[in-house]
Amino acid sequence: MSVIKDAANLNTRMREVVPLVHNITNYVTVNDCANALLAIGASPIMADDIREASDITAISSALVINIGTLNQRTVESMIASGRTANQLGIPVVFDPVGAGASAFRNETVERILQEVKISILRGNLSEVSYVAGLSAAAKGVDVSEEDAANDPVDAACQAARRLGCTVGVTGAVDIVTDGNRVAKIHNGHPLMAKVTGTGCMTSAITAGYAGMQEDMWTAATAGILSMGLAGEIAYGRVAHMGTGSFRTGIIDGLSSLNETLMEEMAKVEEM
Repeated sequence: MSVIKDAANLNTRMREVVPLVHNITNYVTVNDCANALLAIGASPIMADDIREASDITAISSALVINIGTLNQRTVESMIASGRTANQLGIPVVFDPVGAGASAFRNETVERILQEVKISILRGNLSEVSYVAGLSAAAKGVDVSEEDAANDPVDAACQAARRLGCTVGVTGAVDIVTDGNRVAKIHNGHPLMAKVTGTGCMTSAITAGYAGMQEDMWTAATAGILSMGLAGEIAYGRVAHMGTGSFRTGIIDGLSSLNETLMEEMAKVEEM
């Protein structure tokens, strides 16, 4: 069975199982992440206070740690929740937003990687290059021109082998690897880069898939593929109306995904 078929099957299961996904995430995009999870068929919960974060993780199917709007208070909740997830065998999706951009951000990335076992790392090429130990010149939350020269497959494989996890690099062509298997996903649209939160939403829905699937490579491929397909659907329906309508259209696209549509539209190379 191909990874496309597996991903499509997972989309159907998502709507049947409705996994609970705990997000300690970026407050700029928290509402988008919640709506994306609901649209794909999962159930979101956001709890970042240290007094309850671990308890919420313990009842969840997956945990997202997203450092987009970083502060010291939530770092402790991220670490505590990550440890609880590890103890209970709950998958952890880590989105190292802006890794390489500041000393505090870099210290936090290293601490999370040291104290929490990551199941899936999802980021852009600059962020994953930093985590992989390659030369990285972060430009806020976007890929820098310098890092564009890095080979995304090589960066993803190095990060996967360093961390012992699955890695997803999102860009013009998305890469998903566990260090051995590689999927190249050719879905999506350039207009997605003009909407805040598409990366955060991708990490969130990837966690939804991870919460139902033991194979993290398949889960990450399903999550990244779903967002790419939603972008294509949104572009076809509402792009002429502007980026605000396109943003809403992505949520609509996620909600309209089904097994047949995913199999028909997916453009995935398995290597």
